[in-house]
Amino acid sequence: MLFGIHDFINSQPLLEPLMKKKVGLEIRTGSPAQLADQLSCGELDMAMIPAIEYLKHADRFRLLPNISIASRNKVGTVLLVSKVPLGAIRSLAQDDRSRTSVALLQVLYSKVFPAGLKLESQEPDPEKMLENHDAALIIGDQALGYSREGVSIYDLSEEWFNRTGKTFVHAVIAVREGIEIEFTQTLMDAKQEGVQNLDAIAETQAKKTGHPVTLLQDYLKNKIRYDFADEEMEGLVHFQSLCHETGLIPQKFPLKLV
Repeated sequence: MLFGIHDFINSQPLLEPLMKKKVGLEIRTGSPAQLADQLSCGELDMAMIPAIEYLKHADRFRLLPNISIASRNKVGTVLLVSKVPLGAIRSLAQDDRSRTSVALLQVLYSKVFPAGLKLESQEPDPEKMLENHDAALIIGDQALGYSREGVSIYDLSEEWFNRTGKTFVHAVIAVREGIEIEFTQTLMDAKQEGVQNLDAIAETQAKKTGHPVTLLQDYLKNKIRYDFADEEMEGLVHFQSLCHETGLIPQKFPLKLV
């Protein structure tokens, strides 16, 4: 079975244990958006993909229960950084490696941004993104711990929670219809092992990325949630409704679990 998963810091509590297990699950890494495309065209059997990509294709995919990447309040890795007031933004650079973040930006601020806003996808370099644009959507490892003088920084997960009071689901594990799942327990065991070893994972990632280990410990232990249970499903269903209202998805389907 071909399983795709991104290699961001927030996926390490699942990815690190899986890489050690060597259980016949062939693992491929890529950006969340790339993995969604590969799953959709049949190059992968199962993948961790942006939540919005599942919602776009909910009639074709099933969801693996108990595992997601979610947050409840501030997360620190989905940031809107603006040099001007929100209503004055004329151009915005966006990192579209995770299309859920792009969708969340539209759900939260489409009525605030001025008409004719110019959106441009760019490589995930915050300073270059802000060179020629009023604002930037910065996600993932590049956003963690980001600060800059003279700008306003909006944490989109925090804004979502303030408005809805619900958990936000960034990524889910989706399975193509017709694919038999043989490794569910392996994935559950890997998640359990990872969650029990977050300090060690933070230390490994600190050496790899240069981020302070305390920042990574706080992020992995206090900002990210790895479950996909009632709270997460409720948040995802609410996001689905708002995406439908905003015109980001054509129709709604009931969540379908493996």
